[in-house]
Amino acid sequence: MGSLDGRVVLITGAGRGIGREEALFFAAEGAKVVVNDPGVAIDGSGGDAGVAAKVVEEITAGGGQAVASTDSVADWDGARRMVETALDSFGDLHVVVNNATIERNMGLTDLSEQDFDDVLAVKLKGTFAVTRWAARHWRERFQAGVRADRAVVNTSSGSGLLNPLPAQVSYAAGNAGVAALTTVAALELGRYGVRVNCVSPSMARTRLTVTVPGMSQEPPAAGYDPLDPAASAPVAAYLASSACPLTGQMLSIRGGTVAVNRGWSLGDHLHKDGLWSVAELAEQVKELPMDDPYDKLAQALTGALGTVGRARLQEMINALLDQGGEPAPASA
Repeated sequence: MGSLDGRVVLITGAGRGIGREEALFFAAEGAKVVVNDPGVAIDGSGGDAGVAAKVVEEITAGGGQAVASTDSVADWDGARRMVETALDSFGDLHVVVNNATIERNMGLTDLSEQDFDDVLAVKLKGTFAVTRWAARHWRERFQAGVRADRAVVNTSSGSGLLNPLPAQVSYAAGNAGVAALTTVAALELGRYGVRVNCVSPSMARTRLTVTVPGMSQEPPAAGYDPLDPAASAPVAAYLASSACPLTGQMLSIRGGTVAVNRGWSLGDHLHKDGLWSVAELAEQVKELPMDDPYDKLAQALTGALGTVGRARLQEMINALLDQGGEPAPASA
């Protein structure tokens, strides 16, 4: 049995690079996968429906289940349609992996308004849009009495958190925004049984890293490849598995090193010369000290409200959210 047996997963940007490796890995772990990718160039131009279709063919040839989606995450209705594709094809949706991104590499003084907007439309707005439509479905199911583990795995980057690179102002800003979105979404969606975490790959060999100084574009002939884009897949799969307890966490990945992010700093880490398995991560990640997002929020509010327990904090979050939308049932 795989760690994701029976789970329906939507992965954006799954046609190439890290997203493709995640799609293949998730399918091998038993997930039914919606492979979303419009097949655009690095800068977001063009489009090729065959990119997503090829990954679906690879999965089905190996005995897995997958369907293609070619909508853009930057399209509000497109984000809704890809969620509907999962529901129509597989009857449910348990996990969203937000991986889609584009780049416009140029200095701040040369970056146009459109360039900046286009990058954030995919990286930041796209992460929000897909998560929002999935969360609407999950809220409806929760209010109908369905209890199931749901998960969002966002994707940031070392270029937005640890080592922002010159000529990547829009890319860095988008990735930093995704990290902040992750923490808030974890606090908001926990009431519906949704966990929200983020992976932050660094120095992975993809189309987007071809211009990074010192990046080797050819994998080693044999042995451990620290730049293998597949390194993120088992970490994302662990966060997507129903047995994972984590929420509101950011895990940085560089080859076989998995580290806890604390804001813009790295915390404790694990290392392996090779790819992790989901079972190995489940056993060892629990040993890493992590900051609980509820505890952090409670500490931040202590000055204004005094000591706030978790139950009271959740009541406060629920009340705040219910002011602007449809309230959850009393049992939420």
